[in-house]
Amino acid sequence: MLARIFIAFQYLLPKHLVTTLLYRVTRIRHIGIKNLLITKFINLYNVNIDEVKLSVPDDFDTFNDFFARELYDNARTIDNSENSIISPVDGTVSFAGKIKNGSIFQAKRINYSLDDLLATDLEQANAYINGTFATIYLAPYNYHRIHAPLKGNLIAARYVPGDLFSVNPATVERVKGLFHRNERLVMHLKTAHGPIVLIFVGALNVGSISTPWTGQIRPRKHGVVDVLDLSRHPSSLKKGDLLGWFNMGSTVIMLMSEGICEWNKNMQPGESLRMGEAIGQLFYTEK
Repeated sequence: MLARIFIAFQYLLPKHLVTTLLYRVTRIRHIGIKNLLITKFINLYNVNIDEVKLSVPDDFDTFNDFFARELYDNARTIDNSENSIISPVDGTVSFAGKIKNGSIFQAKRINYSLDDLLATDLEQANAYINGTFATIYLAPYNYHRIHAPLKGNLIAARYVPGDLFSVNPATVERVKGLFHRNERLVMHLKTAHGPIVLIFVGALNVGSISTPWTGQIRPRKHGVVDVLDLSRHPSSLKKGDLLGWFNMGSTVIMLMSEGICEWNKNMQPGESLRMGEAIGQLFYTEK
């Protein structure tokens, strides 16, 4: 009952306005306020600060800087096996499996289409028909940086404006087409095994999404899809290289074309993942 009330409330809530207000709060630089926000957040969500690169809270200028925190260089081990695909994030598996005839599973009795998710030309979308997908939810306590799941080149990035529904499990189970309704950043990678896509899905309270190529991207409910300039940063990526980060939390969806890989047994709904651990195995046929 509470979940249904929360969903109904989201339809009425001015989500972009609320997100803009939170954006401003999380960037307050007053030492007392930002330190209070950081320490309360750590206590509320039991955040592990032993692995954080900077001193907490003093070395962070704002709460958002802490939320998008870097970890020590050795805090995550990258599985460098030749045929492994690594988790691009810390998070929890929502779903992982096959893309069936261009349809992706969201929740019981709810699917959505590749075309709607990617918001791109049919040729690019068709590359993933009958491929594989993984949807990974980042909870507030998670490390919120996203990394390359395997070696390749970033060849395109598109910002798709949209809504800002929450991506918590209760909302995902009840709002049809949630992941293609929300704003998102779609990053296309070319690998020796074929194309892959990572989609950063925006959500309620996600004040912005940032990447080394684009800088900060603020939410926008309406307008055309933006093809983003990638010239500011090298496009060649090693496994584990940084792709971007959420300024507040959300979900990452990974798409692999048909015949690239199979997921490991740890890719089950509810399983916790750490960035860098193997989540799938590549097939060796290069395309």
